[in-house]
Amino acid sequence: MSRSLNQCVIKLHQEHHALEDFQGGVPRWCNGCGDNAILAAMQRLCSVEELAPENTVFVSGIGCSSRLPHYMKTYGFHSLHGRAFPVAEGIKMARPDLKVFVSTGDGDCCSIGAGHWIHALRYNMDITVVLHDNHVYGLTKKQASPTSPRGLKSNTTPYGAALEPMNPLTVSLGVQGASFVAQAVDWVPEVLYDILRAAYLHRGFSFVRILQRCPEFMPKAFDPWLHDPQRTQLLTHANGLQLSPALSAAYRNQLAHDPINLDRAREVASQEDPIPVGILYRNPDAPCYEDLRHPGRLRSPEHVRAGLELEFDKYTVWPDEEPSEQISA
Repeated sequence: MSRSLNQCVIKLHQEHHALEDFQGGVPRWCNGCGDNAILAAMQRLCSVEELAPENTVFVSGIGCSSRLPHYMKTYGFHSLHGRAFPVAEGIKMARPDLKVFVSTGDGDCCSIGAGHWIHALRYNMDITVVLHDNHVYGLTKKQASPTSPRGLKSNTTPYGAALEPMNPLTVSLGVQGASFVAQAVDWVPEVLYDILRAAYLHRGFSFVRILQRCPEFMPKAFDPWLHDPQRTQLLTHANGLQLSPALSAAYRNQLAHDPINLDRAREVASQEDPIPVGILYRNPDAPCYEDLRHPGRLRSPEHVRAGLELEFDKYTVWPDEEPSEQISA
């Protein structure tokens, strides 16, 4: 075997990563928690797409959903509450060659992190975002979140939530610069995976809201949709989801929706029953912020060091003359 062919075979072997290569610690989520399904889909995605663990980063904020980086055998950054987006954006700006994912919850993203979320949509950096939406703060033991249904009695709303819930889909679709918005549910794993894969393959800020079950604090929230497949409307299109025959037979409530149509996407996203599941909007031509700022340039360690030294020199106090020798005691 020639030297070049041998090197090629070795490289191919090194670049293959099995599913087990992405399985980190044992998840500590409750039995039946939708986070488990999301984790399984994400690990499958990394394996199928042959993502190198050393070139993949998962960033999270605070909450049940934000434990996901602990269970991925990749690089991870468990940041502050609501601050996952600026951390992920900083990583992507410094290392645009890395595959960056964000795992966030309905409280982490839509409440304390709402400002970062809106501007992250505007920047349209090449980041894949998964919003775990179970309509409640689970980690802090049942507090109402921005997506909690009106009337929900929780530890912070003992007489029932007074406000109508926020719709993360319509909010995202209303931001100038949004380029990919989709919705999935944890109880249809085939579609969940297909949507996550489409989000990853899209170059830009991919925002996927996943309706997920919380068996501890919202045990029956999604029961009507679980028991009646007709209340889940799958969005199909040549440029969107394409269903398998078995899935198509089980979920017959389908809507042909072209994800390039923003106005129609906003209409569909406003539906509450049936739940729209699929790719609502995709604009592959939207410019990415990192391309506008640093087109085609990687930041090498030498480049970063030179930049730091340049900034440090601005604040260095240079003495006018050498200090006099200290007199020894």
